[in-house]
Amino acid sequence: MSKKEIKRGPYLFPMPVVLVGASKGGKVNFMTAAFAGIVNMNPPAIALGLGKSHFTSAGIDEGGVFSVNLPSTSMMKVTDYCGLVSGHKIDKSAVFKVFYGKLEKAPMIEECPLTMECKLLHKLELGVDNAYIGEIIAVYCDDKYMAGEMPDMAKIDPLLFSMGDMSYWNIGKKIGAGWSFGKGYK
Repeated sequence: MSKKEIKRGPYLFPMPVVLVGASKGGKVNFMTAAFAGIVNMNPPAIALGLGKSHFTSAGIDEGGVFSVNLPSTSMMKVTDYCGLVSGHKIDKSAVFKVFYGKLEKAPMIEECPLTMECKLLHKLELGVDNAYIGEIIAVYCDDKYMAGEMPDMAKIDPLLFSMGDMSYWNIGKKIGAGWSFGKGYK
């Protein structure tokens, strides 16, 4: 075998970069996170791994709602900034244009191509992080990022992250259709 054991870590590639929004004490905050993923289809649910000490984590705990905002690669600088500064020390409420949807309490980012407002279903404590699982209550996408009735990943140009080399990436090209490409495999 040519494989060797390497340092244990979260090397699932690629990791979508998201901006998580919540309010604490009436103060809107957004934090950058890359530990995010879909965990259920019906009801649609997303999981986030967030540090317990984050201002946004306290906001989710307080309000029971949060937003997941998908930035494009053109938003890399402001997205990185939101991960570099803490909501405990810096007021990030004016960094973006904020809007609200059905839940009326989950702050979302107007500049992000795709946003989701979520209701907290479960919180699981894991070492230094909490795993937050939220039901996606509503999804919002600008028309220019749509292909018919669906969001278009190429148009959104989502920001991706690699934990191994601590770098931002973008997507490549479409290479095949899911749930059909493998039909000819034997």
